[in-house]
Amino acid sequence: MELLTLMGVLAGSLALTAIARRYNLSAPLLVVVVALGVGLIPGVPRLELEPELILTVVLPPLLYSTSLESSLAHFKNILRPIITLGVVLVAVTAVVVAVVVHLLLPDLPFASALVLGAVVAPPDAVTAVAIGRKLRLPRRMMAVLTGESLVNDAAALTLYKVALAAVAGTAGSAGHGFAVFGVATGLGIAVGLAIGGVVVLIRRLLDDPLLESAFGIIVPFAAYVTAEHLHPFGDDFSGSGVLAVVAAGLYLGHRSLYASPATRMQDRSVWASIDVLLEALVFALMGLQLPFVLDGAQHAARDNGTLALVAVAVLAVTMLVRIPSVFVFAYLPRAMRLFGRGRAAPSWRVLAVVSWTGMRGVVTLAAAAGVPAGTPGREEIQLFAFTVAIGTVLIQGLTLPPLIRALKVEDPTEASRDEAEELAAREVAKKAAQEQLREIGHQRLASLDLPQEKVDRLKERLQRLIDMRYRFAKAAITLSGEDRSGSPQAQFAKARRELLITQRKAMIQENRAGRLDDEVLQKVLRELDLEELSVSATIPNRLA
Repeated sequence: MELLTLMGVLAGSLALTAIARRYNLSAPLLVVVVALGVGLIPGVPRLELEPELILTVVLPPLLYSTSLESSLAHFKNILRPIITLGVVLVAVTAVVVAVVVHLLLPDLPFASALVLGAVVAPPDAVTAVAIGRKLRLPRRMMAVLTGESLVNDAAALTLYKVALAAVAGTAGSAGHGFAVFGVATGLGIAVGLAIGGVVVLIRRLLDDPLLESAFGIIVPFAAYVTAEHLHPFGDDFSGSGVLAVVAAGLYLGHRSLYASPATRMQDRSVWASIDVLLEALVFALMGLQLPFVLDGAQHAARDNGTLALVAVAVLAVTMLVRIPSVFVFAYLPRAMRLFGRGRAAPSWRVLAVVSWTGMRGVVTLAAAAGVPAGTPGREEIQLFAFTVAIGTVLIQGLTLPPLIRALKVEDPTEASRDEAEELAAREVAKKAAQEQLREIGHQRLASLDLPQEKVDRLKERLQRLIDMRYRFAKAAITLSGEDRSGSPQAQFAKARRELLITQRKAMIQENRAGRLDDEVLQKVLRELDLEELSVSATIPNRLA
């Protein structure tokens, strides 16, 4: 029955995601709101959040997919803000929340309050990145948000382990905690890079796009489980599965530049589909946890009014501690002349947006659900974590788009810089292709047993293909919107698509008439599909 319920939740969340994409809405917000309402309906089967399922099955592929699409060069260039936001701010948030909760609930042990702090510390950038892409935030800001999301889960989960050890009375000194974090970081990165290197070697031997993509699907799970189960210095020490996944994803994403075109195209499609599936599921699971949280609050030996007030206070502290921290981390090192001069400080508008992108996600709920039974304040931790996760998604998720529009943080020069770089790169590629064509003409075509006239025609056709692709790309970059749609290149692409559609329809009619076998039809359709995709790639939407 639970499996059937899970399939229903998955189908419903995908349907809501489709509606959101159709009407340009925020899919995470829509899924969460509907799931909250469904969770309150009497008689609806309950689907409890399984922490091990989320941390082992859902989190690794989401992190891995984001890492694959991230630029290793960008990651290196913004390593300082990533570390300050993804590690330092996580620790600051955890401590501040722990202190506030301990002051409001003095009978709650500080170690339990620190567990709560670690649970609510890591923001989930899924919603923020989705909104940022839609509203065209500057690339550097998007890279910082994405990089923070790749690192902060590892910092928070490591701190979470240390806090749980303190609750159980098995934690050592502060030095022990730093040692646990250091081992988790170093071992996690080492495991991820090692697995990434092995995968690169195996893919070279396979030389089969289908197998390469299938093999790549197991990478995040292998990296996460391997790192988490390595204990080189005792049970307290293990690698960070999150950092292992991130390291493997960044490395393999960088190495994908040298993979075959078929493998790259297939990987993009596979991981894009997995992303949509898992993101829809996790936000639905977040909303459906409301009945469990309410049950836990009823069993807590505290006044419900007090719990509600403390929950609101924890939500407010979690959101507000990020705001000054972002500004301090950006301006203080420059004011004290630390780390050299480096890049100019970002504007206050950019920092304001970054400071408001603290939406929490399913990792917060999974960590809260995974607090061991018997932990003092377990019910309160779960209630406060749920309040923070849902509250930040709804409050910050709903207000972030108008904030971005009001502050106008888009970079007006970024698009023109991108166009200039692309045009220059395409010019270089054109010249390289022409040079190679001359070499081919002198060596390969000349060696063919063909009349010189045919050899010249072959060279002329190849030259036209090179010129046509460059002209199409240049038109897509340089022409205005109206000129693009009416350009000869756009008209040619439109006519070419229409011819491909006509051929596809004719093939299907031949198959229905019994004159073309199904397998032959599929082969021909694949060829037509690839050709139409090549038209779309040559003439992007901005031109067609």
